[in-house]
Amino acid sequence: MEYFSWEKLHNSLTRAGADQDSIAKVSEELKYHMFSGMTTGHIYKLAFKILRKLKQSVAARYGLRKAIMELGPSGHPFEQLVGAVIKELGYHTQVGQIIQGHCVSHEIDVLARNTKELIMVECKFYNSQGKNCNVQVPLYINSRFHDVKKNWEKETSNQGLKFSGWVVTNTRFTNDAIDYGTCAGLNLISWDYPRGGSLKEMVENYALYPVTALTGLTKKQKETLIENDVVLCKQLLLQPDVVGKIETDKRKQLKILKEADDLCGNA
Repeated sequence: MEYFSWEKLHNSLTRAGADQDSIAKVSEELKYHMFSGMTTGHIYKLAFKILRKLKQSVAARYGLRKAIMELGPSGHPFEQLVGAVIKELGYHTQVGQIIQGHCVSHEIDVLARNTKELIMVECKFYNSQGKNCNVQVPLYINSRFHDVKKNWEKETSNQGLKFSGWVVTNTRFTNDAIDYGTCAGLNLISWDYPRGGSLKEMVENYALYPVTALTGLTKKQKETLIENDVVLCKQLLLQPDVVGKIETDKRKQLKILKEADDLCGNA
């Protein structure tokens, strides 16, 4: 239990791109629904509902964390999102690769390379809140990375490259996980860690919003897009004909594409 902070609410709405008029309207309407003991989840749902009526793309940004969790239940769409993020950092990426280690072969979520570095990226996806990535995860991934690294070091094509192991999660790391990962030399990225390079910040900076963020889609429509390997709004804009598979009404099709366009900052 803690006192409700209007400042925290206003800051989160501002980060989502809401203007002062929208923030004032959300706050004014929320006042009529507030009560002692109200959960943060309930407050979020109400704010999201009000915001969606004002500006869909802003509501979509505000609901980004939930949207990423809706990429499940399998972790593959999340791996595609992570691959897209790492590609923006200047790497050539491949998702879902089988790599031979020194002892055994490994299925690597994302393999990334540039002229200086070769990276093994493991993604830890959770489709519900409250589950944090504990120390067992980087412990396990570090052992796999060293098995792969030992084999990479023998390949002449890798001479001069730096080898790195990354762990990316859509929730948070426990303190022990951060301590071990940092000590072991792993690059850890979570929803809000590290500051300046967190998953949330990179998705927003590169406008890599998942299609699950679109407020004008039903759950079934989102699932259909993902089944057709359309995970990001940018992909949807590059393949607008795919909208015809989820919506027959031309007016609604245009509305879906308009929201995706607004969300990606192309308006």
